[in-house]
Amino acid sequence: MDTRSNTEDKSVQRSKSFSFKTQKEVCATCEKTVYPMERLVANNLVFHSACFCCKHCKAKLSLGSFAALQGEFYCKPHFQQLFKSKGNYDEGFGRKQHKELWASKESDNITKSP
Repeated sequence: MDTRSNTEDKSVQRSKSFSFKTQKEVCATCEKTVYPMERLVANNLVFHSACFCCKHCKAKLSLGSFAALQGEFYCKPHFQQLFKSKGNYDEGFGRKQHKELWASKESDNITKSP
């Protein structure tokens, strides 16, 4: 009896739950599809390696050469320069100082007091 024809008739069963389709990832900068070979993840955001740039000078960043503040990425020299220019993270990066925000809340509380 020839068993080869019997085994040839049987097809291999594959799991239908397995799929090569994966969710497409989108670059946080350009909002285009990021493919695995160009994928870079920083602070849980996905980028093309070419799109991961300093907000101040637009220089290309790497995972070892960036500093992040409130979702914005800077090269280390500009991060330090912007911090040193005003001596705090808020003014140096173009935001209102926390003490101004506190002062406005305190004045609101004083006017609301009976």
